[in-house]
Amino acid sequence: MTSPSTPSTTPSAAPTGIPADPSTPGLAGPARETVIEQRPARRPRDPFFDNAKFMAIVLVVAGHSIVELRDVRIAHAAYLFVYTFHMPVFIVITGYFSRNFTFSGGKARKLITNLGVPYVVFETAYSTYHWAVGHSKFEISLLDPYYLTWFLMALFLWRLSTPVWQQIRWPVGAAVIISLVAGMTELPGELEMNRTLGLVPFYVLGLMLKPDHFEMLKRPIARVFGAITLFLGFVFVLFVADKRMATSWVYWKTGNSGMHVNNIVGSGMRLGLLFGATVLVIAFLTMVPARQTWFTGLGGATLYAYLLHGFFTKLLDYMGWYDPAFLHTMPGVAVTAVTGALLATFLCTPPVRWLMHWALEPDMSWAFVPLRRPRSV
Repeated sequence: MTSPSTPSTTPSAAPTGIPADPSTPGLAGPARETVIEQRPARRPRDPFFDNAKFMAIVLVVAGHSIVELRDVRIAHAAYLFVYTFHMPVFIVITGYFSRNFTFSGGKARKLITNLGVPYVVFETAYSTYHWAVGHSKFEISLLDPYYLTWFLMALFLWRLSTPVWQQIRWPVGAAVIISLVAGMTELPGELEMNRTLGLVPFYVLGLMLKPDHFEMLKRPIARVFGAITLFLGFVFVLFVADKRMATSWVYWKTGNSGMHVNNIVGSGMRLGLLFGATVLVIAFLTMVPARQTWFTGLGGATLYAYLLHGFFTKLLDYMGWYDPAFLHTMPGVAVTAVTGALLATFLCTPPVRWLMHWALEPDMSWAFVPLRRPRSV
């Protein structure tokens, strides 16, 4: 998605007395060369993270595509397995690239432009779409995210909290405690507080990671252990969790009382999910290519696929296209999942990005003014 994208590196300020822009009129010869030397080269995007985001969004869309086919056991197990870690992958990467977030003017503007505006646009669009097909009365509530838009709301709140996490002595432990306490509390549905607080440990974990941690995951031996872990994880879900765990646990939408368990059992489930998802996120990342691939360029547009694919998957449900008996077989599930993967790929392509740029990456410079500071008395 757009939010975890590798940010461009801002050149450091030039020394006092030297213009920051080497193209300044009148600057030439040795002085110009000095300025150019003072400005560090722009750090290239790491293809690893774009590859990871693309692979993760394929899982997201494929998972949403088979949601109505979970009467097939393998489909339900695959759905439960993927849902355990697919959003935590995005959240960890997002946290990693939010490490330098501050309340400076530029960062605040980007937060509003890249998250706030798309949230309003797509919350309105999905609510209208749902009403247009006759599934609800016309109602738009910006405080109650609909369907996919919860992630934008949660990410907005997580980003705002970044400076706080950066100053806590044991931030990951504190985030885990908050997640557990959130499950014990009857939280309101507004702002998706259950999801926002329940999944915050993954965001904080991302904030604490360093480049060296990801370099470890790129080693060949790590890929071997990652593949084994993913295989054993799916086997566990297929033969154990699929029969004994309610799917609602991986949505993080409901507290313990809503899941009809006491706080001891609920906290144990949350701890287990946090641990299991973290292990699977690590295993998944070991499978991500570190080199440039054919889909690396698509990884920078995963927010397009995330926010747009819901119109297609919802349409399939509204029109009853999941009714044919063939789809409720293993081959039918496979065909549907592959179709979802192809849809995710298409929605990350440049033509779609060009067409929908106005909604997901709008130019909002007209709406901002220089940062206002209080006058000294």
